[in-house]
Amino acid sequence: MPERGRTTQDQKEPEDLIPETPGIPGTRSTPGTRSTSGTLSTSGTPSKPGTPSTPGTPSTPGTPSTPGTLGAAAPLAQGAAARRTGLLVTFILGGLTATPPLAMDMYLPSLPEVTASLHAPAATVQLTLTGCLAGMALGQLLVGPMSDRWGRRRPLLVGLVGYVVATALCAFAPSVESLVAFRLVQGLAGAAGIVIARAVVRDLHDGMAMARFFSTLMLISGVAPVVAPLIGGQILRVTDWRGVFVVLTAVGIALTALVWVKLPETLPLAERHGGGVGAALRSMRTLLADRVFTGYTIAGGFAFAALFAYIAASPYVVQEVYGASPQTFSLLFGLNSVGLVAAGQFNGKVLVGRVSLDTVLAVGLTVVTLAAGALLLMCTGVLGEVGLAPVAAALFVLMSAMGITLPNTQALALMRTRHHAGSASALLGTCSFLIGAVASPLVGIAGEHTAVPMAVVQMAAALVAVACFMALCRPWNRRAGVRGGGPPCSSAPENLGEES
Repeated sequence: MPERGRTTQDQKEPEDLIPETPGIPGTRSTPGTRSTSGTLSTSGTPSKPGTPSTPGTPSTPGTPSTPGTLGAAAPLAQGAAARRTGLLVTFILGGLTATPPLAMDMYLPSLPEVTASLHAPAATVQLTLTGCLAGMALGQLLVGPMSDRWGRRRPLLVGLVGYVVATALCAFAPSVESLVAFRLVQGLAGAAGIVIARAVVRDLHDGMAMARFFSTLMLISGVAPVVAPLIGGQILRVTDWRGVFVVLTAVGIALTALVWVKLPETLPLAERHGGGVGAALRSMRTLLADRVFTGYTIAGGFAFAALFAYIAASPYVVQEVYGASPQTFSLLFGLNSVGLVAAGQFNGKVLVGRVSLDTVLAVGLTVVTLAAGALLLMCTGVLGEVGLAPVAAALFVLMSAMGITLPNTQALALMRTRHHAGSASALLGTCSFLIGAVASPLVGIAGEHTAVPMAVVQMAAALVAVACFMALCRPWNRRAGVRGGGPPCSSAPENLGEES
C-alpha cells in the first residue's frame, strides 16, 4: 500500500543504485520523480522514451541526436557522475554518524592508563564517557531544531569546528575533572554531525529507501568501531592516551573540510521553519504526543543503553577481569563491530522490503534480551566458572543483534514525520545518549574487577526496550502503511498524534 502523499512509483528504489536525490550536485530530477529512460531534461524533469532531445540535452535511447546535443555517451557520463556524487554524500554522512564511535572507541583501550595517569578511580574516569554522551544528548536537542530553521550546513559546520577545538583541549587536560569538562564540550559540539546526518537522510529518502539508507550508513559508520580500538591500541604502543586525542583532532579537521567543500544544503528555504525556542518546543511536543513515535524512540534508547553498557565496561571486563592485553581487547572489540556491520547489511539488503520492519525489530530485541540473559548467568556464576571465550561469544551475539535493532528503530520513528526531521532526529539522539549516559557509571558501580554490573544493566535495558515496543508501538494492532509493514508516514505535523 503506498505511503500517504506518495505514489507507488515513488516508493520503488533500485537495489543496486543510490537513488537520485534533490539538492545533490549532479542530479537534476525533481523530488519524487525519476527519469524513465536514464536521461535528464534541461528543465529538471524526466524525459520520456521516444521523444526527440532538445538542443543541449542528452538524447534518449533509440533516437538520433540533433545538432548541438550531447550524443549517446553523455547520458552515461552524467549518470556515472550522479552515482559518484551520491556515493560521496553517503560517505560524508557515514563519517558524521561515525563521530560517536570515533570519540568513544579509539579512547577505550586507554581507560586503564587514564586511571593510573590522572590518579583517579575507575568510576570517575568512566565519567569522561558519561560527559561526552551527555553532551551529545543535549547538543542534539539544541542543534536539531536549529537545522530545521537555518538549514543543515551552517549548524553542522559550526558544530564541527567546536568539536575540533574541544578534542584538542582534551589532549592537554591536567586532571580528570578538566578532562570530563572538555569531553562534555566535545559531545555538545559533535552532536551536530549525528543529528544533522539523520535529518539529511530524512530530507532525501522516504519509506523503504530510508530504512535501506540507514543500513548503508551502518556499514560506513560501522567501520569506525572496527578500526578505532585497533588504532587506539597501536597509538598506546608509541605514546600515551593524550596522543589518541591528537589523532581525533586531525580526523575532525579532515571531516570539517570535506563537509565544507562537498556536502550541499538539503533543506530548501520553503521547508524551513521560523520561530525560536517556543516553536521548537511545540514541534517536539507534537512529536512526543504520537505514542508510536515515542515507543520507537524509547525502545531504541534502551537498546542503545545495552550497547553502551558494553562499550563502557568491556575495557575493564576484558583487560582487568580476564587479564587480556589492550591489543586483544581491540581485536575482540573489532570482531564484535564486524558482527554489527554484517547484521546491518543483512537487514538492509535482504530483510528490508521482504519482511515487516516491526517483525525484524521484534526479532532483534529478542536476540538482544537472550544474549544479555546468557551473560548474566555466566557473570553471576550460575553456569559455573567460565573463561573469556563464552563471554566474548555472548557479547558478539548481542552486538550483532544491534545491527538489525538500531537502524530499524530510527527508520520506523522517522517515518512518522516529514516536516520536522531535525526535531525528530534530535529527540531520537537525545533519548539514546541520555539513557546511555546513565548506564555508563552504573557498570562501574561495583569496581573494575567484576562483570556483573555490566550484565545486569544490559539485561534491564533489554527488558525495558521490549516492554516499550510492546506497550507503546503495538505493531500487531496497526495497519501496514508502507510495503514491509512499517507505519504510515505523516505528511503534516498535525497528523503525528493520530493513532494508526
